[in-house]
Amino acid sequence: MTEDQELFSQILANMKKNGTLRDASRVEEAYLLAKEAHGGQLRRSGEPYINHPLHVAIILSELGMDEDTVVAGIMHDVAEDTEMTLEQIGEKFGPDVAEMVDGVTKLTRLTWDGGKVEQQAENLRKMFIAMARDIRVIIIKLADRTHNMRTLQYMSPEKQKEKARETMDIYAPLASRLGISKLKVELDNLSLKYLEPEAYNRLVMEIDRKKLSREGFIDSIVDEVKAKLAAAGIEADTYGRVKHYFSIYKKMKTQNKSLDEIYDLFAVRVIVNTVQDCYAVLGIVHEMYTPLPGRFKDYVAMPKPNHYQSIHTTVIGKNGLPFEIQIRTHEMHHTAEYGIAAHWKYKEGGKAGLTREEEKLSWLRQILEWQNEMSDDSEFLSSLKTDLNLLSDDVYVFTPTGDVKVLPKGSTPIDFAYMVHSAVGNRMVGARVNERLVPINYQLNTGDRVEIITSQNTKGPSRDWLGMVASAQARNKINQWFRSQNKEDNIDKGRDLLERYCKAKNVDMSELLKPELTEKVINKYGFLEWDAVLAAIGHGGLKEGQVVNKLLELKKKQDKRTITDEEVLEAIAENKRQPLKKTNNGIIVEGIDDVAVHFARCCSPIPGDEIVGFITRGRGVTIHRTDCLNIINLPEIERGRLISVEWAAAEEGKQKERYTAEIALYAKDRIGITADVSRTLAEQDILILTLRTYGNKQGISTFFITFETEGVEEISKVIQKLYQIDGVFDIQRTVG
Repeated sequence: MTEDQELFSQILANMKKNGTLRDASRVEEAYLLAKEAHGGQLRRSGEPYINHPLHVAIILSELGMDEDTVVAGIMHDVAEDTEMTLEQIGEKFGPDVAEMVDGVTKLTRLTWDGGKVEQQAENLRKMFIAMARDIRVIIIKLADRTHNMRTLQYMSPEKQKEKARETMDIYAPLASRLGISKLKVELDNLSLKYLEPEAYNRLVMEIDRKKLSREGFIDSIVDEVKAKLAAAGIEADTYGRVKHYFSIYKKMKTQNKSLDEIYDLFAVRVIVNTVQDCYAVLGIVHEMYTPLPGRFKDYVAMPKPNHYQSIHTTVIGKNGLPFEIQIRTHEMHHTAEYGIAAHWKYKEGGKAGLTREEEKLSWLRQILEWQNEMSDDSEFLSSLKTDLNLLSDDVYVFTPTGDVKVLPKGSTPIDFAYMVHSAVGNRMVGARVNERLVPINYQLNTGDRVEIITSQNTKGPSRDWLGMVASAQARNKINQWFRSQNKEDNIDKGRDLLERYCKAKNVDMSELLKPELTEKVINKYGFLEWDAVLAAIGHGGLKEGQVVNKLLELKKKQDKRTITDEEVLEAIAENKRQPLKKTNNGIIVEGIDDVAVHFARCCSPIPGDEIVGFITRGRGVTIHRTDCLNIINLPEIERGRLISVEWAAAEEGKQKERYTAEIALYAKDRIGITADVSRTLAEQDILILTLRTYGNKQGISTFFITFETEGVEEISKVIQKLYQIDGVFDIQRTVG
């Protein structure tokens, strides 16, 4: 049996064990097609390329993912690296698999090399949109990254550090947010191995040395606990474990401690059947050993945002050595290891999806809602790291009625007020914490009981509050309040600030305020008109320097565009001197006859958009919008493959082509809003292909609507009609 056959057998065995195998022949067909498509391709290690997607599928099958996800894992590199198309994948395995493969391909193209803030923010937006459409896409990507990290030794040292930094900054925190500690721990440890090799190797050696000296101690503790629990009639699995390397390293760095000062280096884990047993075990453990003050955490009563549950307590052994005991149920343990993947179920009709666990993705829906309100990309990145807790801890506080609210570390009563409701935040005049009056910039601690004092006579939030809050939600709500107040004054103030900044920097403002430049700034920041941009500058939501710099950047690109286009077109060999020729897709391609034309899914161009063609390897010409990020960030070596294209004029008497477009519509939630949106589209003779809607606790509904259209003009008319619906406050075309 060859190595790839053994790997495939392991995939089937895992799926049978987890009960996710419905049609073994379908999984085998994916394996054989992928093997044929990747035939002759080798990895840097010299092994056949097919081994990589099979390893990815093994990880997915170990997580208990459904059959479609495992098949997509096997096929995930086929569309990117071979001649097989997404359409062919869809025909073979269905639209779900094709969409997942497409989503993973798009994520693979994203770069996290510390480039421009705008690029990183746009990449994160694309990632979260892909996750919202189907969370399985990011789980496949996490499995892909895990196997790539396992084989990182074959990369150059520079590439090793680059991939390790990406993993530590992006993928390990996402695994943590999805609760998949099985992957999070491995990704963290492998990242540390390549980012800090000396520290990692020294840590491994020291822990191995201590392990030998403390194995007897931990074994004796395990035996003592087992005996006590058996005497109490509690069924439990009890064993010792060493904390993972990155967790220890992080604690040593942040707390400036040596390895000898880390109390929970070794831990005892007790897994029981019920929650009641968890607390019974806790009582027995505290009876056996002295608890260490301040080292008790009850994540059963107050789960982490990723729904991790466990009781952690650090106690002193009989020989004076401290150690940690973790207590959880079997279900909690399974969730801790596999996170969101642990609760993947089949809906009716075999459509895979999340049932009761969908609430665990509320943080993702929240990001999709407030990212559109961000005044700039730096704020988006900063808020993302805070609200996702990618780089910070959580604070658990209580309402007066005993409900738990989870806030970012550093939050104040203002954050708490806006989490309860925007109206509470806007009317806030003071706060009590633990029945004691505190200043509004008081930093909340876990366990605090918070009561907000409100007044109908308050003038609303102060601008100073923006510097006191730690959550993006509060910051956005405060900015929204200022945007809605004194709009005319804010517009005048914004215009004045812009003029003064231009004078100070010796910039000709009239050169910047051309419609083709201001329109792009309006779109970039998600406004409807230039006055809204000025108002945002006036109330402080946007910095005048930020807007001027963006306008200067756009002007510079515009000035260079003619020269750049000439250079690109010169690179298309002899085709430059041939006439434009029409294809059967309504596209005129320069100098190439009878060419296959495909429309790029990343930007979904439609008639009326400015477009450019990209000559692919063996698949004809792909049509992109000129403002597509994949084109803007095209490597210089690839720019010679760009070619001029344009929309062909519609022929008289011939039925117009229909194209697929998607818009995102944001509205205040109310009864009948979905019916009004559907009716408005029907009145415009718009054929809706898909309509997905998400609501949030703040009363905002988000609609993602895919429909057929003839072009940009028709979309503009449709958007104008949709804006007339009561409650609709923003509409955007989606990209990626």
